[in-house]
Amino acid sequence: MASGRIFVRGSRARRIAATALVASFGALAAVVGHGAVAQTPPAPQPTVIRIATLAPRGSSWMRVFNAWDRTLKQRTNKQLSLRFYPGGVQGDERDVVRKMGNGQLDGGAITSVGLGQIVRPVLVLQVPGLFRRYQDIDYVRERLTQELSAQFEQAGYKFLGWGDVGMARVFSNRPITRPSDFRNVRPWVWRDDPISQAFMEVVGATPVRLGVPEVLPSMQTRIIDTVTASALAAVQLQWAGRVTHVTQQSDTVLVGATVMRKSVFDALPADMQTALMETSAQAHATLVRTIRREDDAAFTTLRGRLTVTDLTSTQAEWERAAQQTRQRLAGRLYPPALLSRVETLAAEARRR
Repeated sequence: MASGRIFVRGSRARRIAATALVASFGALAAVVGHGAVAQTPPAPQPTVIRIATLAPRGSSWMRVFNAWDRTLKQRTNKQLSLRFYPGGVQGDERDVVRKMGNGQLDGGAITSVGLGQIVRPVLVLQVPGLFRRYQDIDYVRERLTQELSAQFEQAGYKFLGWGDVGMARVFSNRPITRPSDFRNVRPWVWRDDPISQAFMEVVGATPVRLGVPEVLPSMQTRIIDTVTASALAAVQLQWAGRVTHVTQQSDTVLVGATVMRKSVFDALPADMQTALMETSAQAHATLVRTIRREDDAAFTTLRGRLTVTDLTSTQAEWERAAQQTRQRLAGRLYPPALLSRVETLAAEARRR
């Protein structure tokens, strides 16, 4: 009898366990069957690309960049956007390049000065004396873009597009008619710009080396009284209000571009990469047209406010100083063969 009771109890226990197991499977099935919608993975978080620039808030450059961001958001259903830091809030371009390198920023819309800190040979496009017309820089740049883009990729950056700054002119508080006149003024040279520094060495001047954010305060305190910039930049950075003279001629097109860390670009899904590159091409084409048009308009306006200095009679002196500067930097910033190639292309462009 005792053994029988044990058997009955054991059977009952097994039946209870079996019933519980069936109930558990039923509950699990209910969760799986009815919880499919509730367990759908959350939508991916939007990706934001952080880009710094010295372009002032509200400037011509920022209007185009903000339009680019809106277009990209629309194209990607707000899954990819651009967050710009304008006006040098992230520091001078050396700071932007450093922050891109350590991951604090994803990209930069920078001038040749910043670009040259990543890929030195790009500075060959900024040498004096070669580009007096936009069509000349276009002709040369089109033939070098693929090569330079590859060098940016090797350095860990994705090249997104060129962006002009305008025609370089000398703004001063006394006439600058020949290169040697820089010896008699207090000219500004961008601290990280090796080309302008070499030019000043060639002409025997002693420049004041400053970062871009330091220029306006230094003009206000008369630490400097002469700057080289485009008319548009001089207006939008408020430099034009501190000078009385501007040169008529220009022999340099100030260039820039937007780049981003290649690792950030590569991490994007293929469709977002396509959207970014296609909207970037549209934005930078618009930027080039806009800046050229508005730089011309800015110079026309300034002609009515400043004394314009014609350099025609001293053109040969400027050309000699420019050529000496280019040769002095060959082998330091760019290979001599690259300079020779660019000079040949620029000559071809002028003949067209």
